[in-house]
Amino acid sequence: MRDKQQVTDISAIPAGLLTALRQARHLAVLTGAGISAESGLATFREAQTGLWAQFRPEELATPEAFARNPRLVWDWYAWRREQAAKAEPNAGHRALVTIAQKVPQLTLITQNVDGLHERAGSREVIELHGNIARMKCSVDGGLVTTWTETDQLPPPCPRCGGLLRPDVVWFGEMLPAQALQAAIHAAETCDVFLSIGTSGVVEPAASLPRIAQRRGATVAYINLDVTPAVTDRRYAINGKAGEILPALLQGAWPQ
Repeated sequence: MRDKQQVTDISAIPAGLLTALRQARHLAVLTGAGISAESGLATFREAQTGLWAQFRPEELATPEAFARNPRLVWDWYAWRREQAAKAEPNAGHRALVTIAQKVPQLTLITQNVDGLHERAGSREVIELHGNIARMKCSVDGGLVTTWTETDQLPPPCPRCGGLLRPDVVWFGEMLPAQALQAAIHAAETCDVFLSIGTSGVVEPAASLPRIAQRRGATVAYINLDVTPAVTDRRYAINGKAGEILPALLQGAWPQ
């Protein structure tokens, strides 16, 4: 493929990648903000608009920020939760649901917290950064699904009275150990790995396609601006997930 050429049709998809997909026994997929952006969701830093433009993300997404001003952080995530609820899964999300029906095993790993994969119909999604729709106690870390509505924001945990917070990973926090281990295991055991809509610079997620490649998997990077050199079993496809993934689906499994 020519460098930086955006793919919009099946004929531009590398034949070797289509063959690898058809033959795959275990397909692992990592998605980032790019696939959600196609549903109209601003990326994390792009969401600093309007009322929130005066704040840096680090002032709204750290344990220290929550301890300093829990109401401000709660309101920020309530706004982001509202935006996510308004968004709809796009053709990229839906294509992954169908691809999962074509391969013996598909492991879907996401850095996104918007829940769009689940709403599209994907099951058992590994959420590396949590889910903005879930709440947990800031004291004991346990998930909380119901609580008594009061004028207090954030609401208190019904178990211990600690303040509730979104079940997302903030700056300075560790990724959920179980989710990270499951993602690493998928990278180690898959025979095809797709990295979609992610910059590939945020660790430890950025290491997953490299792990897969070291284990002999075919790896494809799909993004609007990808730079990895194309080599044997390593592909770089420039384009939107909502266009590339349906093309991959049609190219590998023609109707």
